[in-house]
Amino acid sequence: MQLVVARIGRAHGVKGEVTVEVRTDEPELRLAPGAVLATDPASAGPLTIETGRVHSGRLLLRFEGVKDRSGAEALRNTLLIAEIDPEALPEEPDEYYDHQLMDLDVVLADGTEIGRITEISHLPSQDLFIVERPDGSEVMIPFVGQIVTEIDLAAQKAVVDPPPGLVDDRAEAASRRDADTGDGN
Repeated sequence: MQLVVARIGRAHGVKGEVTVEVRTDEPELRLAPGAVLATDPASAGPLTIETGRVHSGRLLLRFEGVKDRSGAEALRNTLLIAEIDPEALPEEPDEYYDHQLMDLDVVLADGTEIGRITEISHLPSQDLFIVERPDGSEVMIPFVGQIVTEIDLAAQKAVVDPPPGLVDDRAEAASRRDADTGDGN
């Protein structure tokens, strides 16, 4: 199974390094020196990682054969794709690979449908589910235990208990109600 593990950003410096937007929970495994990655577009690869380092909170990679800024800049927006065993599971029981979570239905505990996970954004502070609602709009749900209470891969669903205002207008309604009662009416 092929999975996108990163997207190449802009060139960094003059020696062929690039910034990457990490799209995997295991960058130390998937984006390690020596890793050979397919690319999208395919004409850009395959690419072999020569070096990797973190600079100012961003992962920088250098690929074999890319020795200058113009070569690095030519790779901008290229997706890096790793070959993954679809049966492989993370070591911890409460961890998941992105491909396991994609397309899960997101529901409240009472079964009310929120939408479907279309993307997972890996941020420094936490991961976010990007959920497409039935009306086509999107909502971002932090992937934290207090909000995502259950992942049921067999049933293909993620159960959430969002705070007011995260997926509906309950917080807005509560704010209006507080304002109405606070003005003496």
